[in-house]
Parts: sequence; C-alpha cells; structure tokens
Amino acid sequence: MYGKAFAPEYQGALTTLSVNSSLTDVLAAGTEQLRAAERAGRHDEAARSGLAVAEAHRRLGRIGEADRAWKASYRAARTAGDTAAMAWALWSGGTLARQRGAFRLARRLLELAAGLGERGGDIVVRGYSLAGLAETGRIQGDYEAVGRLHEQLLAEARKRGEARHTVWALEGIAQMHRNTGRYDSAYALFEEAAGIAARADDRRGHAWALRGLADVVSVRDGDVGRALELLSEAEVTCRAMKLTSALAYNHKMRGNVLYRAGRYAEARDLYEQALAEFREIGEPRGEALSRLGLAKSLARLGRDRTETAAELADLARTLERIGLKHAREMVGRAQEEFGIQSGPAVAAEAVR
Repeated sequence: MYGKAFAPEYQGALTTLSVNSSLTDVLAAGTEQLRAAERAGRHDEAARSGLAVAEAHRRLGRIGEADRAWKASYRAARTAGDTAAMAWALWSGGTLARQRGAFRLARRLLELAAGLGERGGDIVVRGYSLAGLAETGRIQGDYEAVGRLHEQLLAEARKRGEARHTVWALEGIAQMHRNTGRYDSAYALFEEAAGIAARADDRRGHAWALRGLADVVSVRDGDVGRALELLSEAEVTCRAMKLTSALAYNHKMRGNVLYRAGRYAEARDLYEQALAEFREIGEPRGEALSRLGLAKSLARLGRDRTETAAELADLARTLERIGLKHAREMVGRAQEEFGIQSGPAVAAEAVR
C-alpha cells in the first residue's frame, strides 16, 4: 500500500510544499526562506532551502543558477556540519551534471552523495543518489550494468511504500524493456507506474508514465490517436507545474509518434520545437534526439542525401563524445534506414 507522494528535497521550512507545487512557486518560497536563513545566520536552514532553490532552477532549465545554488547549499551544509544536507546538495549537483550531459561528473557526485547519505543516516538521500547512478547508466545505454540496481531500488521502495520512488524505478525498468523490444512488459510496467502515481497524487511521475505509454502504444500498436491523447494529457501537467524538460521530451515524443505514422511535415515541426526547447535549457541528450528526428523527417521530405549524411555523421560524433550509447545506436539505425552507410548492429529500437 502506498501513501501520498511527497518531495523529500523540500526540507526545513519548505516541507509544506507539495510534490505537485509549480516550480515557480517552489523557487519563490525557497528564495524567501533562503534569504531569511542567511540573515539569521542559520547555515543548516540555508542549506535546506537552498536545495529547493537549486532543484527549481534545474527543473526550469536554468543551468547556471542551479549550479551556483547547489554549491552554495553544499557550503552552507558543510559549515553547519550537516552530513545529510551535504549529501542532498551533492545529489542535486550530480543530477544537474547528468542533465547537462557530464556523465562522469554526475557519477562522481552521486557516489559521494550516496556515501554521505549512509554516513549521515539519511536512507532517502542514499536511495535517491543510488537511483541517480542507475538512471545515469540507463540513459547512457548500460542496461546490463544498472538493471539489477533498478530492481534493487524498486524492491526497497515497495517495501517502504514510497510511491514516488516506486514510480521512478518502474518507469526506468519499463524504458529499458521498451528499448530492447519487450513492448508488452514495458507497457505493463508503465501502466503500473501510472496507476500508483495517480493514486499517490504524483503528477510529475504520472506525466512521465503517460509519455511512456504513448510511446509503446505508438510503436507496438500503431495507434496514433491514442498516443497523442496520452501525450496531450501529460502536457497539461507539464505546463501546470512548469516542467520545462518534461514538456520538451513530450514534444519530442509527439514528433516520434507522427514520424512513425508517416506524417513527416508535422513531425518536422515538433522536432524543431523540441530542439529549440532543449537548446534553451541546455540539455544535450534531448537536443541530440531532436536533431536525429528532425534529420530523418527532413530526409523523408526530400532533403539532399549528402546533407542528411553529414548531419547524421556529426550526430554520431557528438553522441560518441557525450557517451550516449543507446542514442548512438539509434543514429546507426538511421544511417542504415537511409542507405547512407552500414551502421553498427543495433539491438535497441530507434525512432521509426
């Protein structure tokens, strides 16, 4: 049995904030409390309110502000001698590093956060940090390496009845199943995640689960209408909560659905929109995936074959540099699709 979802990153005077609070509201409340704590010389409270500020900035795509905020939170926590608060700040920094495509830094910060969380007796930040490590590996395509960790974290979250973390783990496992062609099990896992999130009032987790369901409905069933309905439902939440990154991924997925349906001009427009959104928030993974979808759409609309080949080759180099194995395999499949060159064998499904 799961209780109502809560946001453990909203701490101190901000524990009254809901997991569904809009990010602009979180930023305003966090900034107010941070300034009050700084005036009062309360380093412990400054660390915890600063964490909320860092997370709001990160989720709004304000990379520079988020970077400064998590580091300030860490310094305040260290001054206060609060090991758990130091761990939370490092978790935020590691999550930001992953969002920026700095995967090596992300792993280093998240490993430190997990260790400090254990030392500080905060099992939640330890769990979130291990989850961050698992997600980093999953995004890079290292499914074998992180699959067991996802399962372990899912079991721990179920045991504690922690809805939000259970939803996260289910969605991560579902995504790996989807990317390796196990559509039925992926659908079942996304469906379970959506149900738990809805009952726990975790609107963010629910929106991501709907996006996953839309993807499977599109690629497995070819049901364009149902997929677009699910994405529209998720978009309402993304806009209400100001989930900038989730909204961009929603638009990119809408492009995927339209591309698979042969509606290339519409897909092109969605990929262009998503690309601009990802560039604005500095998220290289989303940018690369949008570029890939856009290149494929333009090729289908008659773009010069040489230009398509050059774009895909540049994308391949970019993804090799970033370290996104699964996305690089998708580029290889696109190169094969358009007969540009023989790409590497690809086990995962690409956008098609």
